Amino acid sequence: MSATRAEIAVVAVAELFRGDGEIVASPMGYIPSLGAKLARLTFEPDLLLSDGEAYLIDVEGNVEGWQPFRKMLDTIVPHGRRHVVMGANQIDRFGNQNISAIGDHARPAKQLLGVRGAPGNTANHRTSYWVPRHSRRVFVQSVDIVSGVGYDNAAKAGLKYHDVHRVVTNLGVFDFATPDHSMRAVSLHPGVTPDEVTAASGFDIDLSSAVTSREPTDEELRLIREVLDPKGLRDKEVPS
Repeated sequence: MSATRAEIAVVAVAELFRGDGEIVASPMGYIPSLGAKLARLTFEPDLLLSDGEAYLIDVEGNVEGWQPFRKMLDTIVPHGRRHVVMGANQIDRFGNQNISAIGDHARPAKQLLGVRGAPGNTANHRTSYWVPRHSRRVFVQSVDIVSGVGYDNAAKAGLKYHDVHRVVTNLGVFDFATPDHSMRAVSLHPGVTPDEVTAASGFDIDLSSAVTSREPTDEELRLIREVLDPKGLRDKEVPS
């Protein structure tokens, strides 16, 4: 295989944005940022990249426009014009995500970030997740605290714009396109077996229709290696 596992993951994240058009991409983390930039340089040239604070930028960090926080809340967030890629300390079979704390809410064993913007993200626009180490610690039967809202809780709350799109990990790509919106495998990265995914997951994942994740094209490899990440930092996040 000419591409590393990290490069497969970058392309898988880029594919999250295929068809999004002119919306704000908010990738949180190094490989999500590489994926969003790769998408913009190739098949989604209208994608808007944010510095996460006040500006819209190009792939080199040059300012393209002003993005004040209030404008985001008034015109972008409530109207689904954003695609966020967040991390997850825990995620369950219906896509509920936890980045708040581990253990009982009243007396957690470990304090994390807090719910932050996860509830609003999952209530208002498309959200995907990036998990660099697919394991039973992350893929759990039930999250300790619901930060990002999954399909079961979204149905209970009647959320109109809820859209948990994909979960990308170092093992594969997963979605919730099943009758009960439980997790299924869309693709497994080259060399990954169904048994490996099952062993690393704390709940059953539908693996029946999983294909092999696509490898980067020659041009995508060039962009990743020479333009976006010439220092190879991606391989520190996802070792081969």
